[in-house]
Amino acid sequence: MDKTLKISKIKDGTVIDHIDAGKALKVLNILGIDESNSISIGIRVMSGKIGYKDVIKIENKFLEKIELDKIALIANRATISIIKNYEIIEKFSLDMPETFKGIVKCDNQNCITNAGEPVRSEFSTVETNPLTIKCIYCKKEMSGDEILRNI
Repeated sequence: MDKTLKISKIKDGTVIDHIDAGKALKVLNILGIDESNSISIGIRVMSGKIGYKDVIKIENKFLEKIELDKIALIANRATISIIKNYEIIEKFSLDMPETFKGIVKCDNQNCITNAGEPVRSEFSTVETNPLTIKCIYCKKEMSGDEILRNI
């Protein structure tokens, strides 16, 4: 008997798969996904590739570059599938951007980006596992929960 739980297919939209287990709600939060979107979430779903994973299906939503970059900050192993008429028309892995502009706030309160100046935050990727980014202005490095707090 097959005891596998299935998340129903979506007609049109985006599937974010292979999210590290337990991070789906953080992904939804940074994307600003709320009850106005029709979503399905699988948390701690068994995966042959990574042990356990999370999966998010968002009906009638197609992600933009800045949203993909935000996901990469939290779940850089995630794969994205674009669904049209119940079929996968495109599938790709997230690329870790070399720089993140205007997505993460610098944790250094003395950084020029926090001084009320018209300067957008910008970080460069230092390390991908674990993810570490560095402010191009004050050179403050951030990783893990520090990044999540400042998205």
